[in-house]
Amino acid sequence: MPHVIDHRGGVWSIAVPIPDNPLGHTLVHLLATDRGPVLIDTGWDDPDSWDSLTAGLEACGTAVTDLHGVLVTHHHPDHHGLSARVREASGAWIAMHAADAAVVRRTREAEPGSWLSYLIDKLTAAGAPEDHLAPLYAARAEGRTSALPENRPALPDREIVPGELLDLAGRRLRAIWTPGHTPGHVCLHLEEAHPAAHPGNGRLFSGDHLLPGISPHVGLYEDPDETLHADPSPSSRLRSSRGDPIGDYLDSLERIGRLGAAEVLPAHQHAFTGAAERVTELLAHHEERLSGLRALLRTERTPWQLAEAMEWNRPWERIPYGSRTIALSEAEAHLRRLVKRGLAEPVPGSDPVAYVAV
Repeated sequence: MPHVIDHRGGVWSIAVPIPDNPLGHTLVHLLATDRGPVLIDTGWDDPDSWDSLTAGLEACGTAVTDLHGVLVTHHHPDHHGLSARVREASGAWIAMHAADAAVVRRTREAEPGSWLSYLIDKLTAAGAPEDHLAPLYAARAEGRTSALPENRPALPDREIVPGELLDLAGRRLRAIWTPGHTPGHVCLHLEEAHPAAHPGNGRLFSGDHLLPGISPHVGLYEDPDETLHADPSPSSRLRSSRGDPIGDYLDSLERIGRLGAAEVLPAHQHAFTGAAERVTELLAHHEERLSGLRALLRTERTPWQLAEAMEWNRPWERIPYGSRTIALSEAEAHLRRLVKRGLAEPVPGSDPVAYVAV
């Protein structure tokens, strides 16, 4: 049986599995409207995930062919993966913030191998060791530059405009731009009384921005074209004006904390109350993280060396190969925040560039 929860007031959640992922599933939300049901996110593009989504919709008393629209909180494949298949089955529109729509467009238009070359350059600049780079060099030399997936991510046909009420008949759902986890992440605020009369200001579909027990990954916004516009100096990547994901995330958290939502309906784990308290915890967590990194930078380190020295959920030597690249991106995002605050700076003449606290 599908894992479905009726949150009342025309809102349900459907657990759609993510294959081979410790998160287990994405909570796809279904919202009834006067023009037909609307999905908030769709889940991973996988046959079992599709079966779980369609069975969940049936358990909610509807069918995928009845869907009127899809609201995508952000472009990641566990949220946007099945959007194309939903649109094909139902004719539903797909809406997304413009910044994440641009990421989808770049992904669709990228030449095979461009992301691999970008990754090699990025890791080299960060000081990654040869044993981490070797498999990527070998893949490029042997022409194993994987082509784009057959089912490319769907281009949205509507834009989610921050601050505006969405065009959903009979519902008051307002978009709130919450960059950090991705440049175009949005939370969706249901400005209606809570069906159980919980105190507070409506309900919040928080995507990955606000989760009850974990902090979302916040790394540098990836853009293979950024080198075309950046300063050629080795420290340009962390001095870049093209984004400050940690700063964006902290600012976004504060905006969400001020909403006073009665209940949060996230895309992972479970629904919860106490949004403002959870925001305070996450703000403190990231400030502690930044303080810890600044302490590590009493000794000059490359971004890779900084990632190796940071505390993760397991020792560095037990972190899988691919996850080390993700960890590096998170370390660089925190390092960029320190640089922008004037609390760290590049060491002149270092190559790859190292950083030190100031």
